[in-house]
Amino acid sequence: MVSDFRKKKLLHVFNAFFDTNRSGSVDKSDFELSIKKIAELRGYKPGDEKYKQVEDILLQIWSGLQSRADADNDGEISQEEWITMWDNFAKNPSAAYNWQNLYCKFIFQLEDASNDGVIDENEFSSVYESFGLDKQESIEAFKKMAKGKATVSFEEFQELWKEYFLAEDQEAPGNFIFGCYICSLSKHSHSHSH
Repeated sequence: MVSDFRKKKLLHVFNAFFDTNRSGSVDKSDFELSIKKIAELRGYKPGDEKYKQVEDILLQIWSGLQSRADADNDGEISQEEWITMWDNFAKNPSAAYNWQNLYCKFIFQLEDASNDGVIDENEFSSVYESFGLDKQESIEAFKKMAKGKATVSFEEFQELWKEYFLAEDQEAPGNFIFGCYICSLSKHSHSHSH
């Protein structure tokens, strides 16, 4: 069983980064929308090499996600299918699917705008702002995630990433890797608190 706390974190990623058209499920059109968003953020134009790289990676991620999570083969990932897939990941994180590793690396590279191998508060918050999260909340989230340091390396990011999907500890730094999951919940959440 997935705890309410982990379910909230999983649904934050689902709602903020995957269900980009806010339809309640994830399908290929969400990824096409993300490609456009990211290209705009970085100033890539259709036909550019960089645009094509983003498109290739995101479509690979979609294809991997669909093959692993779309249990009823309807071309959409429901919230239940999403939670089940990450629950399976939690049972055996060392057997992460290829698309999950690809997504982790993609997010890191997306945030590392200066391409110097580390992400800082400004790089982190500008990406999340482009996905509709609050910039100030994202800066706070970065501070918690980076444990007071100015930057986060890819090695550190990978550990924080695992922590996000696995940790039951509400204070774990990895909880903040996707911006402020608690803040976004209060804005997007339809569930009542107990």
